[in-house]
Amino acid sequence: MRRRFNALPLRSRLALLVAVAVAVAVAACAMVAWLLVRAELVNSLDDALRDNRVPGQAVIRQVESGECRAVPEKQREAVPNPFESTVQIVDVNGTSCMAFGDQPLPVTADDVRVARGDDREALHTAHADGEDYRVLTRPLEGTNAAVSVARPMTEVERSLDTLALVLGLVAAAGVLGAAGAGVALARAGLRPVYRLTGAVEHIARTEDLTVQIPVEGDDEIARLSRSFNSMTASLASSRELQQQLIADAGHELRTPLTSLRTNIDLLVRSEQTGRQLPPADRTALLTSVKAQLTELGDLIGDLQELSRPDAAPGSGASVAVLALHETVERAVERVRLRDSGITVTARLAPWYVRAEPAALERAVVNLLDNAVKFSPAGGTVAVTLEGAEGGAASGAGVTGGPGTLRVRDWGPGVAADELPHVFDRFWRSPSARGLPGSGLGLSIVARTVRQAGGEVRLGRPEGGGTEALLRLPGAGQPPPGWGAEDGA
Repeated sequence: MRRRFNALPLRSRLALLVAVAVAVAVAACAMVAWLLVRAELVNSLDDALRDNRVPGQAVIRQVESGECRAVPEKQREAVPNPFESTVQIVDVNGTSCMAFGDQPLPVTADDVRVARGDDREALHTAHADGEDYRVLTRPLEGTNAAVSVARPMTEVERSLDTLALVLGLVAAAGVLGAAGAGVALARAGLRPVYRLTGAVEHIARTEDLTVQIPVEGDDEIARLSRSFNSMTASLASSRELQQQLIADAGHELRTPLTSLRTNIDLLVRSEQTGRQLPPADRTALLTSVKAQLTELGDLIGDLQELSRPDAAPGSGASVAVLALHETVERAVERVRLRDSGITVTARLAPWYVRAEPAALERAVVNLLDNAVKFSPAGGTVAVTLEGAEGGAASGAGVTGGPGTLRVRDWGPGVAADELPHVFDRFWRSPSARGLPGSGLGLSIVARTVRQAGGEVRLGRPEGGGTEALLRLPGAGQPPPGWGAEDGA
């Protein structure tokens, strides 16, 4: 049953639920109304029994004579009995005899109590010969008996049956009307959902992410529409970035591949024609091929790094607590081994963070390479690492304030209008387009730092040059249990 209900369209389910709810409400109201009317009719019948005058003298004579039989026909005609009430006498022993009427009624304990004088009145419903009677028993003055006056419940039941029929018809009409109203309301209420469904189907069919759903109001449907519009905008932006990445990657790959093909063509032609290149030219050519292959490998590695999906800070499986000062020290040593002629100084305070070790070290190396690349010959690159309180310990956890890594060079610096673009993929300043590189290094730095919960920016310090500031949350002391294996 539940499976069949879930298989119905949403509009039909809403209309059915509305109809069921209205049916339950109408049935409850009809039942309450029927019970109230029944109680009122029974009360009216009870009042009529109390107001009905019992033909007392004729009944008293029947008791005094010791007989228990119906009142003679002549006496009945002489005594008014407008409602054709049934009257019977009940003595203290529970014996009854008819005074008026032909149908004896069962005697109850309440009737006997009235005959004995224990109660002043007894009111109840009796069943006799397939018919219900409303019975009122009162003491019979001047005797030690009671008289029960009864009237059939037929008139009450007839009115209740008519009322039940009317209420049933009204309830049925109300349920049908509620079902129709439910269909109309469901259709009107679900109209935004239909628009949303149509937009989703259109996107699935055409892959057109520019579709926007009109948003009206501030209800749940409007919030859903805004979320959908935001999602499609994000997807469109992601697709645009992906296409731009592919286009930029193709453009960047074309240059080293073209140069490689030219150099290799020269080497192949030299071998095929037998005209050997001069040793110096051949050596220069092979050196150029090696440099281009290295550049091509670095570019592919950068593209692979950027193609990885973004992760929330600390959510990756390889994320661990690491000593940032040790990571920076290793990166500094790697840059020094390249013998670029640039002096790299380091002043590092202890600082522990949560990050991916290999990615963070590569980001630091990229910052150092960028500073070395733009430093003048024989220049200096200064590297400093400070904790949140100038290098002082700030606790045993790794959720304290941010520590700051500064990488400063004294090169030409970055123009103020170029600073907003330095972390864009493949972006290179006009002055750097003749230098080696793909324009992805700083993009990788920004991505890695963002995943570690930090921030990075470039600035123009006093005295010229460029200063990179990398801030990562952490602590000046390792957390409990952090040992040599964690810091490796």
